[in-house]
Amino acid sequence: MKIKNYINGEFINPIQNNWIENYNPAIGEVYGQIPDSTKEDVEKAVEAAKKAFPKWSNTTLDKRSKILSKIAALILEKLDFLAAAESKDNGKPISLAAQIDIPRAAANFQFFANAITQFSSEAHESVGLNAMNFTLRQPIGVVGCISPWNLPLYLFTWKIAPAIAAGNCVVAKPSEVTPMTAYLLGEICTEAGLPKGVLNIVHGLGTSTGQAIVEHPNIKAISFTGGTATGAHIARVAAPMFKKLSLELGGKNPNIIFADCDYEKMLATTIRSSFANQGQICLCGSRIFVEEKIYDRFKQDFIEKVAALKVGNPSEKDTNIGALVSKEHLEKVKSYIDIAENEGGKILLGGSKVVVEGNEKGYYLQPTIIEVFDNQCKLNQEEIFGPVVTIMSFKTDEEALTLANDVKYGLSATVWTNNLNRTMQFSKQLQTGIVWVNTWLMRDLRTPFGGQKASGVGREGGFEALQFFTEAKNICIQYE
Repeated sequence: MKIKNYINGEFINPIQNNWIENYNPAIGEVYGQIPDSTKEDVEKAVEAAKKAFPKWSNTTLDKRSKILSKIAALILEKLDFLAAAESKDNGKPISLAAQIDIPRAAANFQFFANAITQFSSEAHESVGLNAMNFTLRQPIGVVGCISPWNLPLYLFTWKIAPAIAAGNCVVAKPSEVTPMTAYLLGEICTEAGLPKGVLNIVHGLGTSTGQAIVEHPNIKAISFTGGTATGAHIARVAAPMFKKLSLELGGKNPNIIFADCDYEKMLATTIRSSFANQGQICLCGSRIFVEEKIYDRFKQDFIEKVAALKVGNPSEKDTNIGALVSKEHLEKVKSYIDIAENEGGKILLGGSKVVVEGNEKGYYLQPTIIEVFDNQCKLNQEEIFGPVVTIMSFKTDEEALTLANDVKYGLSATVWTNNLNRTMQFSKQLQTGIVWVNTWLMRDLRTPFGGQKASGVGREGGFEALQFFTEAKNICIQYE
């Protein structure tokens, strides 16, 4: 299959007619091609967006809302088709894509279809001065959205929906590893009646296509989700150009388990928070810290439950863990397992590649549990982003908090306890943008999303996203 760029409402080949092979990770074989776009393709997309912006930015909120709602409805209408495409592109179980990824993509559009109608500005009366101040929230213009491969449509729509809801026009680049559902979204937007040029999707490599988006002088804001090193590069390029930046980057999230927790609920959720989507979620709890009182019990039960997970073909309903996204990523994840013993760790379960019958060339890996004794080891300090977790015991609350915070990342944390004082203290003192207590990945779309430290800059979600994609302008009027 040959995927094309979506520019000015039309599907077109890259100007230089260069292509990149697209792999199906479940079988390890090429199943299509995507554009290897250049600056010229990005320029064409920017021109289309600039042309569309004056009219779209002045479109009524009601009309924008109806179009976004229509996109949401069409995504749900095509749920099974999109889920199959997502699974084929990414390697995740088709059941996961159908239950989580595609419904959430629809929810993103529906949420911002509603949110834009409730997005209000402020007014301030200057008593005694006979003056009134009020704030306008105006769309920025042309914005760039660059999304990752782990949750392809889910995170692509998470950026695009608020950007166009706020009245901007978008030049977007999905990951070159997982381009299929972004391509299909172009078809859906056309069917929903989104005007030409409001959304432009340009496929290609980060070093060329992504770079061209980031450095383009007429793209006024960049919303990026991906690795911390890439985020740092984007900041270096964009900051001197005074672009607005939202950078959602890496994570090395602690899962802190106390003896007074609801044990069975914790165990079931920890399996999910460790290995959902093959561990390829920036919010996965990859560092598991367990209170010494229940450490041995947890270790035994956790190993037993994880050993029962099925690694297999993503299209099979009983598959728990599908293929990793690419051969290169599989090798990267495996390299961390290979140094475990040198880092003072002990592999308790897994650690090997898996050959799936009928899919012998696919990129499969056993879910892996590694016991570590030093929080400074690479396994606990660097983002692995695969089905690999470490476990480590602690004795006191103070030790647990120190272990959790002693890392350069600060995206999310999970705390398992029924102690209210401990809940409040940890919620306040954990250096993360998100804290879940007795749950994981429970997301209310109204809440801010983002991290501290090397996990990023800015917040997405709810009105935070609409604020990012608009500029505030204060108007002061004095009257007699």
